[in-house]
Amino acid sequence: MTLQRRAGLALWRQIAETLEKDIREQVFAPGQKMPTEAELAGRFAVNRHTLRRGIAFLEQEGVLRVEQGRGTFVQERMVDYKLGKRTRFSENIQKQSRIPSGELVRALVLASDANVAKHLHLRKGAPVVLIESVGKVDGRPISVVAHHFPARRFPDMIEVYKRERSVTKALVHYGIDDYTRKETRITARLPTTNEGRLLELPRSQPVLVTESVNVDAEGRVIEYGWGRMAAERAQLVVQP
Repeated sequence: MTLQRRAGLALWRQIAETLEKDIREQVFAPGQKMPTEAELAGRFAVNRHTLRRGIAFLEQEGVLRVEQGRGTFVQERMVDYKLGKRTRFSENIQKQSRIPSGELVRALVLASDANVAKHLHLRKGAPVVLIESVGKVDGRPISVVAHHFPARRFPDMIEVYKRERSVTKALVHYGIDDYTRKETRITARLPTTNEGRLLELPRSQPVLVTESVNVDAEGRVIEYGWGRMAAERAQLVVQP
């Protein structure tokens, strides 16, 4: 492509406008890696310094994301993930006209450690059901979540969950038509190797870390969970 060198518009700005147009027209999709500097410089017949000015401008505008050692990516549309009295993944995503889906990572019964037992009001070592899954939005992983349930109160929870493919629907099987969030704690850190793999996220990019407790209509704790959410793809919106 030949830029207009006497058009009164700086070359780097023409590059930025052309790439932004490509992104709007889905030539480059959200989350997609852009061509290398050498490839783009060749396309526009400019030196790398000029190209970098155009890329830097689009990064400032939130159109592109530059990751050291990995390349340049099209910035993804941010998800507003609402945390309130009733936090439901699929409902949260569908309200934003996007497509939720999930992938089961593991489901097993194990002895509770001290932290899980404390939140579920159990003795340490009491059996709990662990269901861990990856939540996706438009096919892109956004979160890794682990749910812990008291095994004695929820026998056969693994089979029920696999059939229903939903925690909310699985709880209905046990007579819990509604449940609410008692508390949520939020921190942030860099992902572990496994979290980065599941989220398709470099270890240099932070994750939002949540810990939550849900209770039934009588106020009894039914679930303790933790989540790891890709900070570059979602922001948590806390509601009363």
